[in-house]
Amino acid sequence: MAEIKDKFWLDKEQAALVVIDVQEKLVPAMDERICGQLINHINMLVEGFAAMGLPIIATEQYPRGLGHTIGELAGATEQACVEKVAFSCAGEPNFVSALEKTGAKQVVLVGMEAHVCVYQTMIDLLDRGYTVHLVRDAICSRFKSDYKTAVSMAVQMGAALTTTEMALFQLVGVAGGDDFKLVSKLARRRTA
Repeated sequence: MAEIKDKFWLDKEQAALVVIDVQEKLVPAMDERICGQLINHINMLVEGFAAMGLPIIATEQYPRGLGHTIGELAGATEQACVEKVAFSCAGEPNFVSALEKTGAKQVVLVGMEAHVCVYQTMIDLLDRGYTVHLVRDAICSRFKSDYKTAVSMAVQMGAALTTTEMALFQLVGVAGGDDFKLVSKLARRRTA
């Protein structure tokens, strides 16, 4: 692949989805409308990745205190769910091991909060040589200024910004076939 494609093009053979800390006691702290969109978008990605047979890793930050991944996103935890106390997922050896086992070189990041666990994970993954695709409509923070700063810093650090639909249609690549039909159906479910 060319240099631009290496950085900005998602490849089915190299991509993994990481769903960070969408947990029972964190979700109520977020703006209800934004969080509803986030859950919808993450579900679209989880369904798309699962249908294409692509790896998905979910994480839970200190679940004894913050609860587990919300029931609406149970599909995100089916392949791998890693408990952690480090804000960065890469600070947890079980996460690093799970990610390495996938063989992925591209990581599609979603979850919460954008400026803490998502942001710190992004830094560590970029430092480890992964290409990070930050899905800006599938991350959130309690405060807009934190979200905007995380997205702004992501660009400066070299992460690829994307959206749910951009990521899914890139993975499909062509109009036709079962994957395209599924992604088209998922895109029609999108509310914002």
